[in-house]
Amino acid sequence: MVQTVLIYSMGEVIGDGLIKLPFIAGLRAAFPKSQISWCAAKGETVYAGPLKAVVSGYVDEVILEGRNGAAPADSLPWVKPFGGRKFDLVIDTQENLRRGGVARRGAGGRFVSAARHARDKDWPVAVTDRLARLLTLATDGQGAPKPLALTNPDALKAAEALLPSGPTYVGLAPGAGGQDKRWPLENYLELAGRVVAKGWTPVFLFGPEEAEDAAVAAREVPQALQPERNRTDGFAGVKGPLLVIALAGRLAAGVANDAGPGHMLAAGGAPLLSLQQDRRKSMKFRPAARRLEMLVSEDYGSGMGALPVDAAWEALQRLVSGAS
Repeated sequence: MVQTVLIYSMGEVIGDGLIKLPFIAGLRAAFPKSQISWCAAKGETVYAGPLKAVVSGYVDEVILEGRNGAAPADSLPWVKPFGGRKFDLVIDTQENLRRGGVARRGAGGRFVSAARHARDKDWPVAVTDRLARLLTLATDGQGAPKPLALTNPDALKAAEALLPSGPTYVGLAPGAGGQDKRWPLENYLELAGRVVAKGWTPVFLFGPEEAEDAAVAAREVPQALQPERNRTDGFAGVKGPLLVIALAGRLAAGVANDAGPGHMLAAGGAPLLSLQQDRRKSMKFRPAARRLEMLVSEDYGSGMGALPVDAAWEALQRLVSGAS
């Protein structure tokens, strides 16, 4: 019986942390009673920060301290990574062989390593598929990534208050870290208008730095909801990624650029239309949505503006019609 599990990584910034959430949910489903520890060998991970509340109930412990493989000297034979602890199962998610050797020393039982398989001809391109392969190997084919079911009761209550049952909600997340990755706001507004005409309810998801765009959307599409703004739900402490992931569970589908909100919607279980700029990157960093449509702007021309609203609308309708 597997009582203790160690997941070994170098660390996670927000994008890495979000893309790994379905893997974490699948891991907990495969090992519901095990103690799951997450080692960020370089000492930093969003699972100990912005996503701590999101992984509550999934990850029992985050290991940040100690000589755990980040430095070459950590490979010396007398160094004891993880404080000398041993785990029934170690899953090494990184692909460096030296560091994989350090991770191996924590295995008191089974050891599954991306570093061992990264040079295999059939090793997947997509990060989500690589994590799925590791989970399959660790569970003899029984485990698979899953949408995150939040354990935070306030998050679930907030989502229900902000998006009450009844309407068909469609999430729209126009933001992205770089302007070149953003589908033009006017295209999102046109898509929202089509959502309204269909009898559905558009739900705009804007970040804290996007107040100007949020104001434009409120003026141009007054029927749309913006649940993160002017809140009266009584759960103001539920915000950021935790709130978006909770809201995702109440959406018939979502539309997002190649950015964090798309991975949040995927992690929360929303069928997702992902709008990408670059085909190569879209393959590697594909969101782990349970149902996914992807459109790549370079298939239509130069820049995100080349991606037509008609193509997005057709893909969105397919997602909503099959969402149940």
